[in-house]
Amino acid sequence: MTEDGQEHLLSASRNLRDLLADSSIPADVREELEADYQQVEAMTEKLARGEIHLAVFGKVSAGKSSLLNALVGKAVFSVSPLHGETRQAQTARWDEGQAGGVHLIDTPGINELDGEQREKLAFEVAERSDLVIFVLDGDISESEVNAMRIVTEAHRPVIAALNKTDRYTPEEQAQLLTALRERCRDLVKPENIVPVAASPRPQLVVTVDENGLETESQRLREPQIQQLKERIWRVLEAEGKTLAALNAALFAGKLTDQVAARMVKARRQIAEKVLRSYSLTKGVAVALNPVPVADLLAAAALDVALVVQLSRVYGLPMGRHESGKLLATIMGQLAALMGAVWGVNLVSSALKTVSVGLSVAVTGMAQGALAYYATYLVGRSAEAYLVNGKSWGSNGPKQTVRAILDSLDRTSILADARDQISSRLKSASR
Repeated sequence: MTEDGQEHLLSASRNLRDLLADSSIPADVREELEADYQQVEAMTEKLARGEIHLAVFGKVSAGKSSLLNALVGKAVFSVSPLHGETRQAQTARWDEGQAGGVHLIDTPGINELDGEQREKLAFEVAERSDLVIFVLDGDISESEVNAMRIVTEAHRPVIAALNKTDRYTPEEQAQLLTALRERCRDLVKPENIVPVAASPRPQLVVTVDENGLETESQRLREPQIQQLKERIWRVLEAEGKTLAALNAALFAGKLTDQVAARMVKARRQIAEKVLRSYSLTKGVAVALNPVPVADLLAAAALDVALVVQLSRVYGLPMGRHESGKLLATIMGQLAALMGAVWGVNLVSSALKTVSVGLSVAVTGMAQGALAYYATYLVGRSAEAYLVNGKSWGSNGPKQTVRAILDSLDRTSILADARDQISSRLKSASR
């Protein structure tokens, strides 16, 4: 295996181990990661054994199982005249001399009514395989072209097998192959589109005895797969030593991205709870001790603690000094962007259900809602900075904070803040 491929696998494995050991990750996410980790382990073992996985892929009843049985030389894979007989991926070792170390995988048919899960499984198996045989039984349909595109976009080499060619005359077969090579020219190499007859129809034999009596019988015919075998062997000879390593690198790279996305998702769930908790704490404190609106952005002690806590959630711990500098940047952008909104519209939103002649309690509740909202904005801005690896990225702090302001429904957040603060104050008074 290439050093890059091995490093990808080791990196993905390390990331998964770290995540599985993190007790703060929700149980359902941990279970998802466990399944992915098992796939990495299976991939590692496969590479150690020097195996190549070859999967057949295609629509229902195209003859995928029959083709695999023809390659193996015996009935290993389930075959039935009923649609959708193959419900789970099936695997068998190909013991033919030139195919040493190759494992054949049968997949459920695509495009089967009520077979969405089987279709999903088929795509997953094809994407994890090193080489794919796409089985067709006639001219390729638009849905088959789309399916083939998905497989080739996963960077898997594809051999297209035109099955059931015994049903066609030589002229018809030649026309079909020409049409397939034209329609698939951007997806499959022309030489990788070959005719096969995995399970030819029996040949009708008429015998005449000495008395001139005719007797009809059927003679089984051998599968016509030699051209496909030769094509597979040529691909394996040219690329076999690198197919598994390439597949492992692609799989591990994709998995690393998935792990990172799930890590961000899991940490965002935790961060949202932390953010709501700090926002509510500040909102309640301000509601009990109202301060002028202009002083809300300056009341930063709790906000610094929030930034420190969020940095720990995202695995990028920051001290109070660094958190204070980040907070100052965010506060500066908020003050510049909100301007009159902070002084007029925001206050109006907080107090819109209150009449003239405000009591201290009502004023405190409104100020508490504003404090909640301000801390929530700070937390979301700090989160964006942390998710980007402690960087504002190419957009810079101004555009990042503006995007957050534009994405939030101020009215609903303020209403929710008032409800939460009121509920907390009532609970405290009991």
